[in-house]
Amino acid sequence: MRRCAVAGARRPCLPLPASVTRARAHRSYSVHVQQKKASTAQPQAPPVNDALFATSAVPKAPAPRPDPYALVAPQLKELRETLLNLLGSSHPSLTEIAKYYFLHPSKQLRPLLVLLFSQATNGLGSGWYIKKWAADCEGAGGRAEELDQPLTRADVLNDWNPSMPDNTASFSSSFSLRPPRPPHQPPLPPPFPPSLHIPAVEAPAALLPTQLRLAQIVEMIHVASLLHDDVIDKSPLRRGAASAPAAFGNKLSVLAGDFLLGRTSAALSRLGENEVVELIASVIANLVEGEILQLKAVHADALGLAGLSPTVGQDNWNIYLQKTYLKTASLMAKGARAAVVLGGCKEGEVWKEAAYAYGRNLGIAFQLMDDVLDYEAGDATLGKPGGADLQLGLATGPALFAWEEHPEMGPLIKRKFEQPGDVELARDLVRRSSGVERTRDLARAHADKAREVLSVLPDSDAKAALEVLTERVVKRTS
Repeated sequence: MRRCAVAGARRPCLPLPASVTRARAHRSYSVHVQQKKASTAQPQAPPVNDALFATSAVPKAPAPRPDPYALVAPQLKELRETLLNLLGSSHPSLTEIAKYYFLHPSKQLRPLLVLLFSQATNGLGSGWYIKKWAADCEGAGGRAEELDQPLTRADVLNDWNPSMPDNTASFSSSFSLRPPRPPHQPPLPPPFPPSLHIPAVEAPAALLPTQLRLAQIVEMIHVASLLHDDVIDKSPLRRGAASAPAAFGNKLSVLAGDFLLGRTSAALSRLGENEVVELIASVIANLVEGEILQLKAVHADALGLAGLSPTVGQDNWNIYLQKTYLKTASLMAKGARAAVVLGGCKEGEVWKEAAYAYGRNLGIAFQLMDDVLDYEAGDATLGKPGGADLQLGLATGPALFAWEEHPEMGPLIKRKFEQPGDVELARDLVRRSSGVERTRDLARAHADKAREVLSVLPDSDAKAALEVLTERVVKRTS
């Protein structure tokens, strides 16, 4: 009989006891229970002395809202430390550059979204009980140590990672045929009639090993995109230090980015969810498509492509916002949705739709604020002085809004600010327009929409932290 490991003990993988089912049906976070309590509550009697009550009552201070990063700080710390184990290679130089950006401070916004949405929705999906069981039951594939075990034999993969010697194998010059073993029969989950499921956020807040691994995967994809972007943009700095291309050269930077994507693909395959594989794989394609759109705006003639329209219009805005989604918001939106799917949310349940809508709106708001900050003060931590996007030939939100107010911006955008004095003139036109404030307003609108879609989630600390995040994104100064 297969055995479970729960809280350090080992016991048979038996059906969930009736007491557990009854307890889940009465959790305080249950949507249905909350509605029932609200409908049956009796009105309270008025105070005996209304005047005395009015003068002596002290208004209660609003409860402090949780800090998003503090709420999952231990998990973020563990995530970063264990992530480095995934990046070992038989080539020490490749290991060094693959870890390079992970050793610098970062916002970790993408893994933060994965962890918060996991906590805010675990227990709501009708498949939660299976996911929770798989995380506890040995052999079901959802325990932390099982996520490091390859699905294919290590000697077939020939993927040597000195940080994980038990699960990898080095190359051999000769290879003998090995007789196949009988297929592994995973344990069967306990029966749990769907009719008994009542959506309720797991209390205390829970995170599954698969969701923690997903948080690492999205951060690895993000860093891979930074390695490639810094080569394309010829960025000398990243987070206040030399960029990878400046420190190691373009070729090694590109190869390190590819190596990271390879590592994420292998890790992704072990999560056991086809929809999650599809979501995250499509993010990689989106990042490439977004980069092409950016190159199209700057190097359209050299690439034989149609660039921005020569006149102010919706087409230019559509290209700008599409590029913003593909390069920034796609990973946030699909990462959050994937986290909810790993928590047992199935098709037809609103929780994963809320995660995608939130991530898409928050991601666009985040990038719009990046574009605002580029004009207001630049971002020294990224090695970007004010107007750095103009120097790259990019017309972002503030410049496009300024074009509507100052037609002379059009020719500058058309020639990608290439002539002497173009960048300085464009900065001045933006300053004399309402472009920066209108871009900030657009960011606020997307952040407000992100907050609005959270209304379908039951109240929890994680939901409150996600609400706080929508405010911080538009108030940040770096």
